[in-house]
Parts: sequence; C-alpha cells; structure tokens
Amino acid sequence: MRVLAGERLWPPPVWMMRQAGRYLPEYRATRANKSNFLEFCYDTDLATEVTLQPIRRYGFDAAILFSDIFVVPDALGYPVRFEEGRGPVLEPLSSELVSRLDQERAVGHLDPVIETVRRLRSELPEETTLLGFCGAPWTVACYSVAGHTTADQTAARVGAYRDPALMQSFIDALVPASIRYLVRQLKAGADAVQIFDTWAGVLDDAGFKRWSIEPTRRIVEGVRKEIPDARIIGFPKASAARLETFITGTGVDAVGLDWTVPADLARQVQSKVPVQGNLDPMRLVAGGEALREGVDQVLANLGKGPLVFNLGHGVTPDADPDNVARMIDQVRAAPDPM
Repeated sequence: MRVLAGERLWPPPVWMMRQAGRYLPEYRATRANKSNFLEFCYDTDLATEVTLQPIRRYGFDAAILFSDIFVVPDALGYPVRFEEGRGPVLEPLSSELVSRLDQERAVGHLDPVIETVRRLRSELPEETTLLGFCGAPWTVACYSVAGHTTADQTAARVGAYRDPALMQSFIDALVPASIRYLVRQLKAGADAVQIFDTWAGVLDDAGFKRWSIEPTRRIVEGVRKEIPDARIIGFPKASAARLETFITGTGVDAVGLDWTVPADLARQVQSKVPVQGNLDPMRLVAGGEALREGVDQVLANLGKGPLVFNLGHGVTPDADPDNVARMIDQVRAAPDPM
C-alpha cells in the first residue's frame, strides 16, 4: 500500500497474478471438490482456502481474492459457463440478452464473493495486503460476441465495428455493476483493487480510447465517488505505447506492465505512477539462469522507483512451484540498487 501511494521500498513487495492456481498441488486438490468452476468461485470456504494457500506457502506481500472476471456478467444474468479445455463460454451477444441484465440481481448473487473478502481480511496476517479485482468491461465483452475467445479477439473487434451501439449497451451495463462490485470489496476489507484489461492491446487507437480507457475511467471515478482514497491498479495488457495515455485517461493510481514493455518506457511510466510487473511468466517455467536473469533485469530496470514486483501476466499451470520460491528469495535478497 505504501508503494501504491508512491513510496519506493526495498526490497519491493511481491505477489503474482493468478498466484492461487493450477500450478499448486494444494489448489488442484481443493479444486477437485467442485466440478463447476463458477460454483467453486462462489463457495466462500473453498475460495478463502485457495486464496490463502500461496500466502501460507510463500509469504507473498499481497493476497488477491480468488474469483473470476466473469462473475460480474453471471451476476447480471448473462449466461456464462466454463468448459473443460475451452474456458469461459458466453451466450452470443444480442440486444435481447442485454435488455434482460439486472443490476439488482447482481447484488445478492455476489454476496458469497463479498463474504470471502470479509473472511480473508480476518484470516490474513495483518501485514498482508488484500487485493480485490474485476475484469475491465472490454475484456469481459470480448468473450460475448462470438460466445468465446477468438484469435486476437477478431469476433469482438468486428462486432464492435459493425454494431457499436450493441457493444456500448453491454459495456454500459458492465460499468455500474463493476463499480458496485469493487466498492463492496473495498468496504468488506480489500485494501486495493485491480482492473484487468487483458485484451486492451488488440484495439486500434480509437477503439482503445472508447472501449478500454473510457469504461475504466468511469469505473475509477465511480469507485472514488464512494471511496475517495481507494487505491486502484490498472492492467491494460499489450499496450506499452499507450500506457501514459491510459494512466492520464483513467486516473488509476498504479499500472501493471506486461513483459513486453521496454525498460526505458517502463521507467518513463514509473516517473508518473508506481508500476507493477513485469517478469515473463515463462521464466518461471524455464527456471535456472533464465529465471535469475529475468528477476535481476526487472530489479535493475525498475528498482530505483516505486515498484511492486510481479509477473507480466498470470503464472501458468506448468510453472514449477519451486521456481516461485526461488524468485521470491532472489527478490528479497537482492542488493539495493540505490
């Protein structure tokens, strides 16, 4: 939280996107208790347990709520399911579906997730930051046009070009639901929240402004209207050249960097806001010298400013849990570059 407020600390705090996940044997054992992934997310006991697992094993400086970005459309009444080997599948977007979305339904539907946040805050060590999150509306909507993800989100992009009014109507439903969801997480005990825009990088310049920046700005402003000092991290993946535009346009407190962001640009961004990232997740799979070099590079490039050490995207199921421990040990033992 001190880094998100602009302070430079050494060693930098460290956590990982998707740190509660399939690379951990204890997660896989817990996950076997539910065949339906959304039911797993809504089970307070199980969601609390898997959120705590990486904290117990590694002592990360932050825990991130175990949930999924698709609980928001699901809570609104948008048909969502998860298929093994395929991931999230949504009903194809239509005006009829959007007309049925119910903001009030979302409140009660998300109560179990909010209870998980409360439980986590009471069970986590006092010094461990608790992060909440939501998916950015564009990234959530990407899965709705064709009903599933497509290469470079071509279906979503074509759909937004052909019927921008329909896309806008869905985005306009997701924004207030996301605001309410994040506000509830913060009031239940989350210290900060992150907005994941995983597919921001596929948009052209006009699309980036309309579908990524504008909805995120509305969410940030909506959350701050309720909680003025809320700390909000933005993560527009694959958007290196647009990071400064994103920061200015949205008002986020900090920004996540994916692993492709050049070091000089990352430092330029860091001069404006704290940054988070940006180790390539594949280095946790490779291990050895590749991992050591990658950690050293991030610390050398970004260690002189406000940094939350993280990956450039989520940890993958084939990552070696021992490599995660090596990464953390290396970060915490690194000499101060100052």
